[in-house]
Amino acid sequence: MIIIKTDAQIEKMRLAGQAAARVLEYLAGRVQPGVTTGEIDRAAGKMIAKLGGKSAFLGYRKFPGQTCISVNEEVVHGIGGVRQLKYGDIVAIDVGVILNGWIGDTARTVPCGMIDPETERLCHTTEKILYSALKLATAGRRLGDLCAHVEEQAINAGFTVVKEFVGHGVGRQLHEDPQIPNFGIPGTGPKLKAGMTLAIEPMINRGISEVHILQDGWTVVTADRMPSAHFEHTVLIKPEGPPEILTRIAD
Repeated sequence: MIIIKTDAQIEKMRLAGQAAARVLEYLAGRVQPGVTTGEIDRAAGKMIAKLGGKSAFLGYRKFPGQTCISVNEEVVHGIGGVRQLKYGDIVAIDVGVILNGWIGDTARTVPCGMIDPETERLCHTTEKILYSALKLATAGRRLGDLCAHVEEQAINAGFTVVKEFVGHGVGRQLHEDPQIPNFGIPGTGPKLKAGMTLAIEPMINRGISEVHILQDGWTVVTADRMPSAHFEHTVLIKPEGPPEILTRIAD
């Protein structure tokens, strides 16, 4: 069942989204050569606590990190640890914040110094696809339109989409209905309605689409070990026009 939020609940979602956005912005600024993924994760925990929230990820199905930090060929669900970032890496940081019982969920792939041109194109394209998909997240449109658009644009750019992991509804729970894959058939799926809050998150690979899960049971990597990029926003479907991006820092 897809939950339609009330005006009061939406206001709480806005606050959680802003908290998640601020944490992600802070962590992105800490990406530099020599910093460990564990240091970034610990910084996230401190920042989330400072804002009066708690991580939506820590302890979720026994996940051990405050955030998901995925480097290069790691797609999603990377665990912060002793790995030191190197010049030329890309780092996908996924932040979920619970504030007053409501969740904001957002992600960005950040370069560590200069990165090679094709990986830079991958990151730029993935972010561009996220924002073009958001333009399709309008009341009355079928969810499949948005999902199909992500894959079409990725393929047109010479990339592939991850099919095993998807976006999702979000609210009081981290994962609510509906599932939002990065592929689909136009004109299919549930009809989008005002008051829905959705986490839309293209995961796009430079090489093949297949992925594997490492022995830690969490970290997802590309099967060919080519780089992957991940961008995500939590959005609110409006009665008219484009959605409100709840995890973009307010002006």
